[in-house]
Amino acid sequence: MLVFPNAKLNLGLYVTGLRPDGFRNLESVFVPLPWCDAFEVLPAPAGAETSLSFSGLPIPGEPETNLCRRAYELLAADFRLPPVQLHLHKDVPIGAGLGGGSADAAFALKAINSQFALELPPEKLESYARRLGSDCAFFIRNEPVFAHSRGDIFDDFALDLRGTPTMVVYPGLHISTAEAYARVVPRTPHHDLRQSLAQPMQTWRETVSNDFEEALTPMYPVLAEVKEQLYAAGATYASLSGSGSAVYGLFPELPQVPELHWPPEFTVWRGQL
Repeated sequence: MLVFPNAKLNLGLYVTGLRPDGFRNLESVFVPLPWCDAFEVLPAPAGAETSLSFSGLPIPGEPETNLCRRAYELLAADFRLPPVQLHLHKDVPIGAGLGGGSADAAFALKAINSQFALELPPEKLESYARRLGSDCAFFIRNEPVFAHSRGDIFDDFALDLRGTPTMVVYPGLHISTAEAYARVVPRTPHHDLRQSLAQPMQTWRETVSNDFEEALTPMYPVLAEVKEQLYAAGATYASLSGSGSAVYGLFPELPQVPELHWPPEFTVWRGQL
């Protein structure tokens, strides 16, 4: 069983309040981004235990604590699953605000569900995914949603950006989620996100924002520099994704995204949503 966990982009991200459980309430629209890792499930050799191996970008931490391994263990606790060999090839940068780790976990749940014919419906898979991370559940259905609460409660959102030329720039800067949230002061949004995104994309620059961008740019001016380069290249809308540090640009109808020259430590994805 081979699957390709895709990343996501945040269209707007507002931190609106503190929660009794220590998390923050937020509002954002999540859309799938076809920048993918690869995840494989294979039967374990006779007598072997479940294992997880990696390739591609370095992944911090021990395999036993990785979300993909934890996804298997969640299902194995409720179903009689045989030992397996799990392998994750990492291509989506870590600490970029693209949800790559969450996607890997959610796709692991879906792959194991299919591999062993567990026949778990999306609602049940989302329940497992929420136990792994706040935005993991998004990747079960993998469709545009308005996310709120901890970012794990979703409302359907009619937004079709398929085919939109897109550039995502990761400036080689890892920003921890804890650091990012520590710098954001919760507040009431200046604009209603759903109403703003219902307007033409040309208006989003003035009405759709990411609270982390304002909080982090003074410490990391490269974020503003990348954003301005995307606008200078013709992007209709550009923003930080998630809590950073990837910055993306959405371009008007073009045969392809313009070529831009970035420092060698940057990682760039170019394509269409």
